[in-house]
Amino acid sequence: MRIMFSSIKKWLVCYPLVAASLLLAGGAQAQATDPGAGAKQLWQLIDYVAVDYSGAVEHGKVVSEAEYAEMLDFTDNATTQIAALPAHASKTTIAAAIADLRAAVVAKADGLEVKRLAHHANGLLIAAYPIPVAPKVLPNLARGAALYAAQCASCHGVAGGGDGPLAASLEPKPIAFTDGERAQSRSLMALYQVISQGVAGTSMASFGQLSENERWDLAFYIGGMSHDAAARAHGEKLWQDDPRSKKLYADLAAVTTLTQEAAAAKLGADEAQALTAYLRSHPDKAEAHKPAGLALSRLRLAESLAAMHAGDRAGATRLGLSAYLDGFEPIEPMVGARNKSLLLAVENAMLAYRSAVAKGTVADAEAAGEKLQQLFTHVEAELGDAKADPMTTFIGALTILLREGVEALLIVIGIIAFLRKAKRNDVLPYVHAGWASALVAGGLTWVAATYLVTISGASREVSEGLGSVFAALVLLSVGLWMHQKSSAGRWQEYLHEKLTAAMSRRSAWGLFALAFIAVYREVFETVLFYSALAADGNGGALLGGFAVAIVLLVVIAWALLRTSARMPIGKFFSWTSAFVAVLAVILMGKGVAALQEAGWVGVTPVDFMRIDLLGILPTAETLLAQAAILAIIVAGYGWNRVSAGKRKPA
Repeated sequence: MRIMFSSIKKWLVCYPLVAASLLLAGGAQAQATDPGAGAKQLWQLIDYVAVDYSGAVEHGKVVSEAEYAEMLDFTDNATTQIAALPAHASKTTIAAAIADLRAAVVAKADGLEVKRLAHHANGLLIAAYPIPVAPKVLPNLARGAALYAAQCASCHGVAGGGDGPLAASLEPKPIAFTDGERAQSRSLMALYQVISQGVAGTSMASFGQLSENERWDLAFYIGGMSHDAAARAHGEKLWQDDPRSKKLYADLAAVTTLTQEAAAAKLGADEAQALTAYLRSHPDKAEAHKPAGLALSRLRLAESLAAMHAGDRAGATRLGLSAYLDGFEPIEPMVGARNKSLLLAVENAMLAYRSAVAKGTVADAEAAGEKLQQLFTHVEAELGDAKADPMTTFIGALTILLREGVEALLIVIGIIAFLRKAKRNDVLPYVHAGWASALVAGGLTWVAATYLVTISGASREVSEGLGSVFAALVLLSVGLWMHQKSSAGRWQEYLHEKLTAAMSRRSAWGLFALAFIAVYREVFETVLFYSALAADGNGGALLGGFAVAIVLLVVIAWALLRTSARMPIGKFFSWTSAFVAVLAVILMGKGVAALQEAGWVGVTPVDFMRIDLLGILPTAETLLAQAAILAIIVAGYGWNRVSAGKRKPA
């Protein structure tokens, strides 16, 4: 970057007070287009405090009034920023962590304590909101070097010494990336955030025009400029011989988020410097070492229990969630295809563990964790090394597609039947375009999941959860409306005289959206299940199950359309309104359950039956959400009947 990191006394290169002001000014607009934008800005703001505070306060005394004023302003702004973020189950915990950070700055606490609190707050923030903490593909350091030479060397120098040809004209002078002391507190993620967002009021602009991969390439290259070949060689030996290194740097995310200073607290200064040098220049080593599947689940569960014993409930929650989303969830489709009851047992045990952690009861968490470890052993035995029996694959492919397909058909066929009864064939193309687009999007999802990227567990659960909740709310409004008209009677008059004016272009697009969401959420899950089944190699059985399911779905669709066409219009709307209301209750339960698994909604187990077909799960949150929808339906139906009774017959 030409004039990149134009520099400041600290690593951030700018006038942070101006930067913080810009973050606040643009936060609302950024969040409107990117739900994670506000969280990224807040993370960067808190990171300012972690890096810059030591230059403001020493031994409980202010050594720089200007910098201390900035620290007060940063923490005050952080308090405002967290309030503006979207709702999340962990939002209150994050706000409390920021309040602790603010209190420490006001009290002129020790620099190490302030840094610890800042990193703790940012750790909670990363766990709760979608902030990219690591590249999706391995960084290309050669490309990073080329980008640096083209964009950054004119200010920071060819070797990163802060002595580029433009440096003399800049004030303050560009920092030296070769300064090892300053580099200790700088994470690769922090570099990536500054490259991506820039810093207001300085010559450091946002380089968002670079691709995400290029920005990570640049961050990795710059992050290694303070290290030499000797340090990297020493780090390579440590990586091979010291088991602590692989435990600390468990994956690429650890390489990007862990500072050399933080690693030194656990490994020692020399070891931390060497490993940081080696892994930033060889990120593939950490990624190759990354545990997966049940191995990762076991590791995260053990780390979560350790955090519970240390009194870090927030860390225990984050790690427990990772045990499911990052470890077990990717293999969930394969487990479900082979042993559905075992899958449900693991899901229930996961929810029970998270509930115990939320309550802060170490003994209950240990008991739930032990049960999970036993279930993981059963899962390992179930999956084993052998491929599934072809008949198992056939039945799995058949039942999965049939189950998901029927759920989508019930909604789409209901919309089509309604429009035909209303003689609004002109709106049908919107509905057909909706479900057809969903099938195309599903095909693209399969290509992406198979050849391009790995769909994370969190992304899957959030997509399913939000899609289900959206569909439930739309169906609720449709069901109440249909019941109102069925109670009012005189359908032919209403349809011919009123509906044409009421059904606007906007409403037609609403039906497009409902058809798309209803189908895509089912296609999305089917794609993931089929990807898992395909791993067993029984291609013929998989295609056979798929073909039979398609035939059955066509028959079901024909039967539904034919039945609805013959039904008297008043009876059709009365029965359909009831059916749509039931679907709304089911989808709301499933949606909240998926958001619970993603960590967006808390978990409070209750003694109640579990009926997956109806979306009923034994947690207070899902039951309350369904009860709320049911209460609205009952109240709405009652009001419709009362209103209809007051009308005089024509």
